[in-house]
Amino acid sequence: MAMNSAGTDGAPMMDINTTPLIDVMLVLLMMFIITIPMQTHAVKLDTPSKPGRFLQLTKNEVEIDNRDKVSWNGAPVDLVVLRQYLDQTQMMDPIPELHVRPAANARFETVDNVLAVTKRAHVARMGIVGNEVYAKF
Repeated sequence: MAMNSAGTDGAPMMDINTTPLIDVMLVLLMMFIITIPMQTHAVKLDTPSKPGRFLQLTKNEVEIDNRDKVSWNGAPVDLVVLRQYLDQTQMMDPIPELHVRPAANARFETVDNVLAVTKRAHVARMGIVGNEVYAKF
């Protein structure tokens, strides 16, 4: 490493030490090299051409009224017909949701029979609707 001497007259050295400046510039360059690929990273997704098909799935509703009558989308059915409807819906693409809506005074045995039919039909998407009426304030 070469060093300049001030000379014999004792005058101060007038050159700027550029080593710290070069070190800072190299560190900044490395930070840009590391961070730029993360900023330009993108995930390519194929979106459906018909968004309504995927966002608005059809739903079927099984209601159990106070007289323990089971209905499929408003039409009265028995458990055998209910099983046939459930088997047909499980073959659809996409599989529609099944909403089970028991009345407040429906017998537990009837609700249990409906849930057993849905289990035997291997229903993939099911929910019980109307539990908010039983919430305690």
